[in-house]
Amino acid sequence: MLVMASCKNHTQKNVIPVAVSQQDSIVGNLFRYAKNVVAFPTGYGYLLEVLNPWDSTAKLGRFALVDAGHSSDAVHEEGAVVVQLPVQSVISFSSTQWSVFLELGEIERVKGILEGRNIHCPEMHRLLAEGVVKDVGTESAKNMELMISMHPDIILYSPYFDGNQEPLSVTGAALFPFADYLESTPLGRAEWIRVVGLLSGCSDRADAWFDDIERRYNELKDWCADVQERPTVFSDLAFNGQWYVAGGKSYIAQLFEDAGADYIWKDDPSTASFPLDSETILAKAQHADFWRIANSSSLPMTYERLKKENAVYALFDAYKRHKIIVCDIQDSGYFETSQIEPDILLADFICCFHPEIMAAHQPDYRTKYYRLLK
Repeated sequence: MLVMASCKNHTQKNVIPVAVSQQDSIVGNLFRYAKNVVAFPTGYGYLLEVLNPWDSTAKLGRFALVDAGHSSDAVHEEGAVVVQLPVQSVISFSSTQWSVFLELGEIERVKGILEGRNIHCPEMHRLLAEGVVKDVGTESAKNMELMISMHPDIILYSPYFDGNQEPLSVTGAALFPFADYLESTPLGRAEWIRVVGLLSGCSDRADAWFDDIERRYNELKDWCADVQERPTVFSDLAFNGQWYVAGGKSYIAQLFEDAGADYIWKDDPSTASFPLDSETILAKAQHADFWRIANSSSLPMTYERLKKENAVYALFDAYKRHKIIVCDIQDSGYFETSQIEPDILLADFICCFHPEIMAAHQPDYRTKYYRLLK
């Protein structure tokens, strides 16, 4: 069943779950690193599919992206939502989405965002203050009436394993599962830049931007390819008695490897995090060279604060030797821009793990996200 939108939106919605056909092929796929999205050029534009990372037999969505100058009436893709390009009115649920529109100079297409109170970006603060962009609530309390009144063409949301986005269908918008955060590699996540390029009709700019990221990232990676001494590293903090450890095939594990370090759990086959108790962490990671921490608090991270939070922390060699790598999430705008700057993340880690390499290639480099805790 297709639900037709108003002429103003020029968008068709489809709420039918789509099964993966055995005849589906990745030949001709536009994406090189992203594993959760495929797109194929067509006579009318592009056929784009968002794959389901939790169920290989299904897809999260199928979209016929119709270029300007082509009529959507002639598009007949089974189970596909038809979206006229470029989209004119977007509601973005994640900062990793709207920040790409901003960097591409296409922010005028974004009419609403979630979690406006937590924004770090000065430009988005200005747009919210002037009413150019509306704050449509929080993840747990979305302002449905406001979103309906905005008549959005498309809503970009972050899909979750047990999430139900069906209530959003009352907005009349095409619901697009933006699965960037589920990619397990830095370049895979960054390549979702190109999805925004397709939606906003500026693929050339988006592709050129990603090509530059790819080139810089791989150049930095090559600097560390032959390092003889790879320091060991572990990650994160205990929370409510559990310590969630990133899998050995995860995004952060890939960054550690590319920066010339050995992640303590590198042999774990999972891409997701899993819980362990502090005793298990201590037994395996006590003598690791480095410890990576993301500080989400507004309070500055200090060695004394860590010790007060949990006496176990002071038992790690990385604590004793002042080899903790910290990212102050709020101050750095980590959640808004780090995903589209994997080359900078990699450079930060190289600077911490192998300062001699960075000094040889880029002596004036200053870290942006991660730094050694003084």
